[in-house]
Amino acid sequence: MTQPHRSAVINLYKTLLYLGRDWPQGYDLFRKRLHKVFMKNSEETNPEKIKIMIKHGEFVVKEIEALYKLKKYRAMKRRYYDDN
Repeated sequence: MTQPHRSAVINLYKTLLYLGRDWPQGYDLFRKRLHKVFMKNSEETNPEKIKIMIKHGEFVVKEIEALYKLKKYRAMKRRYYDDN
């Protein structure tokens, strides 16, 4: 893995770990699964495939952020609006 890819992968890993703190099933489960996925792909040397995997990881970050925002929106809506 070249140096630019290495730093991008490490930043992606740190970002996902940070987002995993609020994971509904718990941080430990999230961290274990994340580590497993990154270790599975750690031997990849093809730069194009690494770029594709980084793009997929960035997509996952956006999806997780969207889920968290939706969760917060629903909680706020329940507080301020009564269903009756």
